[in-house]
Amino acid sequence: MGLEEEIEAIEEEIANTPYNKSTEAHIGRLKSKLAEKKEKLENQSSAGGGTGYAVEKTGDATVALVGFPSVGKSSLLNSLTNAESETGSYEFTTLDVNPGMCKHRGANLQILDVPGLIEGAAIGKGDGKQVLSVVRNADLIAYVLSVFEIEQYDRLRKELYDINIRVDQEPPRVTVRPKIKDGIKVTSTVEQDLDEETIKEVVRDQGFVNADVNLGEMVDIDRLIDGLMDNREYIPSITCVNKVDLIDPEYKKTVDEQLRERGLDPEEVTFISAEEEKGLEALKDRMWENLDLIRVYMDKPGRGVDYEEPLILERGSTIEEAIEKLGGDFEERFRFARVSGPSATHDEQQVGDQHVLEDEDVLKLILRR
Repeated sequence: MGLEEEIEAIEEEIANTPYNKSTEAHIGRLKSKLAEKKEKLENQSSAGGGTGYAVEKTGDATVALVGFPSVGKSSLLNSLTNAESETGSYEFTTLDVNPGMCKHRGANLQILDVPGLIEGAAIGKGDGKQVLSVVRNADLIAYVLSVFEIEQYDRLRKELYDINIRVDQEPPRVTVRPKIKDGIKVTSTVEQDLDEETIKEVVRDQGFVNADVNLGEMVDIDRLIDGLMDNREYIPSITCVNKVDLIDPEYKKTVDEQLRERGLDPEEVTFISAEEEKGLEALKDRMWENLDLIRVYMDKPGRGVDYEEPLILERGSTIEEAIEKLGGDFEERFRFARVSGPSATHDEQQVGDQHVLEDEDVLKLILRR
């Protein structure tokens, strides 16, 4: 029996086993074994070579357009960027990853139009492994749905979950410290629903014989396994619904209801028409907000403040991190900085390199000669 068949057999056994306290440990072992098999399959696929879709990350952040065939990702890419992705009304038009650059609020956002996913992508169907490996390296996932096929959202989330992408989640607060002896000890800052012996069995199944395990949150079996493995990617997402130009206004109510059934607030979903270039500015704004970027305007000696080309940083960045992104010899020559704007208590406040910057700060570096 091959790995794919073993995975399917374990998934079937999990699906057919009723969940209760008496079966909890058994299901935990099955899910742990499933995670191990999937990781092994992923490693085999990576080692096997093949065409792949390696795309160099450029710009200030990368957004992956994720959707099934023929939802309009290529048209959207062309409308957002200077890329020229082939478009058509038939499936599998996009056969390679097409990158484009979108300029918004001073940031260069790399947009990737990946080949349309199909069910089974996580186990390699339709070049799915290579496609999803590109998604794993993105800073933001943009689900692209057809207004007529909102149910595709469920399948997309499942495919991403199966390839170890955890969308809109924070990493579990689970720490494991291996030790020499004394078996496995479990401590938790909150009361757990999981039985302690179940937790220990899952930890053992992941290869730990002697270890201190600390749980900083309530975890189920899936979150526990995620916390024990280091091959998960945690990526935020947004959702856009394309082809809204093709529906009657009354049908919008049906679409809203379908979105709510999937836990999506219609107010937080961006409705667009890539063909007619409607809703694209709202989509760019939503990308910006969810990438959690800030703009810092540099006060350059003899030239004043550059408001045209801001320095783009992640929210929470310090002046030290700004200097690292600027490059050059600024780090060695840095004396102090002057900051005006939201993070300063007054204009041109003198600060050190650990000062945390905020959006639209003005930064002036004072350097040694």
